[in-house]
Amino acid sequence: MKKVEKILFPINFAENFEALLPWVSTFAEKFGATVYVLFVAQDLADFSSFHVPHGNIQAFQTEVLKAAQEKMGAVSQEYFKAIPKVETLVMAGAPADKIVEVADKEGVDLIVMGTHGRKGLEHAIFGSVCEKVIRKASCPVIAINPAKA
Repeated sequence: MKKVEKILFPINFAENFEALLPWVSTFAEKFGATVYVLFVAQDLADFSSFHVPHGNIQAFQTEVLKAAQEKMGAVSQEYFKAIPKVETLVMAGAPADKIVEVADKEGVDLIVMGTHGRKGLEHAIFGSVCEKVIRKASCPVIAINPAKA
């Protein structure tokens, strides 16, 4: 049997991550794994081509990260107290790239993440973070549609 000592669970506060918790906690319990809960805020420097004073973007990014850190603390206390080994991370960047980066850096054995299975124009406009992670990750990725969890 493969050893799963570290599980990465990327979340988006706006999505229904709670529906995936039974899956994450089952894997964590089964393997005695540490769960890394990750929130990635889109790096606002990506929008620097617009005419917005650079200082304003940096100040806003700092505020976004501060708010995300506070939200992560509240979410961790409310939703992850049943999982014995949890670490939380908040960062800025391109979500798919940061997820893969953290997985590699931390030596993650499994990524469990939500997907919505968007198709057509919606997929073309919004893309799929999950799809990018599946293509780039060096470990297995379990993709679960929260509506069907």
